[in-house]
Amino acid sequence: MDFTSLLHVVGNEPVFETGFLLSGDVDPFDIRKQLSRWTAAGKIIQLRRGLYSLARPYQKSIPHPFLIANRLVAGSYVSLQSALAFYGLIPESVPATTSLTTANPKTYNTPFGQFEYRHIQVNWFHAYKLVEVEAGQWAFVATPEKALLDLVYLQPGSDEEDFIRSLRLQALDQFDRVLLQQLASTAQKPKFLRAVKIILQLVEEEKSGYEAL
Repeated sequence: MDFTSLLHVVGNEPVFETGFLLSGDVDPFDIRKQLSRWTAAGKIIQLRRGLYSLARPYQKSIPHPFLIANRLVAGSYVSLQSALAFYGLIPESVPATTSLTTANPKTYNTPFGQFEYRHIQVNWFHAYKLVEVEAGQWAFVATPEKALLDLVYLQPGSDEEDFIRSLRLQALDQFDRVLLQQLASTAQKPKFLRAVKIILQLVEEEKSGYEAL
């Protein structure tokens, strides 16, 4: 395979895997050797073993960090402050894209940024959805309610009012109160119920502020 052939096959893909190139009558050894050469030449970018992106100026679309996060670790979804910032629920952008997985925690440092993976139990791995994060690019992202409760799940002291207020939550009309309470009840831990009580108080405060304008 030459580079022109590669562009024909993956030119519209923000990221691609080695396996994508191995269908048909091809020599796997030759494909992998060429990928190594193109990486060394700066024509493609290796994100991890077997996962690549075209380098500029060959890219037709820059891969969104959430798409990369999903593809770096299969069976993961973006959550915590990354998802909260994406939904506009916190004012700050975050330096790393954080995802949750039932596998071991790990970190990837790539030319597209840092990607962190936190471990959660299987019974808490739910309440995420497929979201179009960029035109034509889709990724699994926690719902707004779950992103916040994932933070409660992982962060010590996150059921305290000072901590929750320190997040400077905004645009809280996005929250589905019923879903928030259902998720907290499913967890069957007092910590979640305490946190939800404070969150709902903030929702009411924000609503009252709007009505006073």
